[in-house]
Amino acid sequence: MSNPITRHIPNTLTCLNLTSGCIACLMAFGYRYELAFLFIVIGATFDFFDGMMARLLKAYSNIGKDLDSLADMVSFGVAPSLIVYSLLREMTASCAAGTFCSLLPYSAFLIAVFSALRLAKFNNDTRQTNSFIGLPVPADALFWASVAVGAHDLLMHPRFLPVYLLAVVILFSGLLVSEIPMFSLKFKNLGWKDNKLRFLFLLVCIPLLVGLRTAGFAAIIVWYILLSLFTARPAKQNA
Repeated sequence: MSNPITRHIPNTLTCLNLTSGCIACLMAFGYRYELAFLFIVIGATFDFFDGMMARLLKAYSNIGKDLDSLADMVSFGVAPSLIVYSLLREMTASCAAGTFCSLLPYSAFLIAVFSALRLAKFNNDTRQTNSFIGLPVPADALFWASVAVGAHDLLMHPRFLPVYLLAVVILFSGLLVSEIPMFSLKFKNLGWKDNKLRFLFLLVCIPLLVGLRTAGFAAIIVWYILLSLFTARPAKQNA
């Protein structure tokens, strides 16, 4: 049982995740994509360690579980929505299609809606104790933040139409709530037999980051999705 001090450590880390997400939202709304990306990465780091510390310190609580979902909704749901909203605002600034162009940026909030559905599903799905069903929200947020920084010039090219970005928003929103089994990166040991999929994933991540830099994070998320699809096993249904 955790003592009065250590039991607050996981929730403190969760609050730091939430704070990072709030700053990422502010940066995204101001078109400062590099800083939005940075604070989403920081938030994801805190999100990783709050769960780890809760397990190590045995400091579980219902408040901690709910707080974690609320923090994730801001950092990995609202923040990427605002990133894509700002991107679409830039892309449609000179658009002459009238009402369609003025409304298109608001489609970015599909990311927030489906992230909320994903988090609610995760909290109530007992199949997701050791792996995931659907794309995790931190992965989705890292994808969009990476795209905004690493592929900004491509997105702003006149030949890259805003509807193309909308199509990707719809695709990734669907992946969030899909029934596709996706592996977890949590290592229970370092043995090859139990972790060969994780080692394969990490080995490919290295050249992607070296070669593509910031855009490499988006490529890594795509690699994660493809590897999950190729190695997926049907998820067991609840009794």
